[in-house]
Amino acid sequence: MSKLKNLISQDAIDKVKELAKDINVCMFCTDLERLPIDTRPMTVQDVDDEGNIWFISSKTSNKNFDISTDKRVQLFFSKVSDSQYLSVFGEATIYTDQATIEELWTPIAKAWFDEGKKDPDVSIIKVAPQDAYYWDTTSGRIVSLIKIAASALVGLKSDGGVEGRLKV
Repeated sequence: MSKLKNLISQDAIDKVKELAKDINVCMFCTDLERLPIDTRPMTVQDVDDEGNIWFISSKTSNKNFDISTDKRVQLFFSKVSDSQYLSVFGEATIYTDQATIEELWTPIAKAWFDEGKKDPDVSIIKVAPQDAYYWDTTSGRIVSLIKIAASALVGLKSDGGVEGRLKV
């Protein structure tokens, strides 16, 4: 069974940064009122000191259109190999100014934008977390696997890791 450890303020920001940067790709969900929810994989460009999560996106994408009518988004991060998971509900803001694009641009983004960071279709999305929840291991992947195997062999419960609400 998992231990409950809610985190607030800087501890919560640090956990969001740790997991979002380590996992790096999330399922980015928009139009949360409609089912099925629109979702697509997105790569994290940065997580800033306030815990905001930043992405590069096309101005003409469905996600940008959805955000223009409803700023609420849900992000799901999952790294099964390390038993790390993060769910972030937040409000998205779209930036199109060149200074923000320059700051967050990476060369790999050119694969989606023919003209690179000067492409008129480039935008930046900032997700400001309003509610988040995490699941993580307490002792790393290898140690956790050994504990699970040992628990199964001797019939004991595994510690199951740690989980909790994050108040950024």
